[in-house]
Amino acid sequence: MRQIVLDTETTGLNVDDGHRIIEIGCVELLNRRATGRNFHRFLNPERDIEDGALAVHGLTRERLAQEPKFVDIAGELLAFIRGGELIIHNAAFDVAFLEREFALLKSEEPILLRTLCPIVDTLTLARERHPGQRNSLDALCKRYGIDNSHRQLHGALLDARILADVYLAMTGGQSLLALDESTRERAASRGGPISVLQRPSEPLVVMRADAAEAAAHAELLELLARTSGGRCVWSELEARVSQESA
Repeated sequence: MRQIVLDTETTGLNVDDGHRIIEIGCVELLNRRATGRNFHRFLNPERDIEDGALAVHGLTRERLAQEPKFVDIAGELLAFIRGGELIIHNAAFDVAFLEREFALLKSEEPILLRTLCPIVDTLTLARERHPGQRNSLDALCKRYGIDNSHRQLHGALLDARILADVYLAMTGGQSLLALDESTRERAASRGGPISVLQRPSEPLVVMRADAAEAAAHAELLELLARTSGGRCVWSELEARVSQESA
């Protein structure tokens, strides 16, 4: 399964006030593993940036003046995300800005991300798993033990990479440390961390051995049996499982 973890930075909070996207970052996952393929662009918004937004990401209009405009990278972006499932934190915000940018291109056919790609909102996912708790990206990093100490300012690609780690931790069934504040307090009172196994919310991919791999495995077990005087734990376990399933 191909997934694209996506984040944007903007000139302000309200898309209806004419604010624009100034940075897009995407990280590709294939079968829940990062492939190393990313999409990252800074953009010239052709307008001023609000002070509040500037304090969040630190990108000035002067810094972005020589960057491409959205129209220049729209095709690349669509090619990168097409066919993938989008993973976005507070998806309504990013989707609204992206769809507004596509609308400004005045294409013959409107480009709606919600019809182009399935979208998973990790904020909604986090609220379902941790009701009544803070579910910002920073809060989730703390809850799932993900290092975000290098995140001094927001950045689209950096935040997409962090969000990928958060999403995999939330949905992968890993052993997680201190999932909520009450768990953290109980762990501290006992002087150590508590590992909590979280059931996956979606089935994980199971890779079956092909005939050649099964034959190589059998040869290895035979070698282990010969070198251990006929006692191979793996062979004994497989025989026991076969008996129980018969």
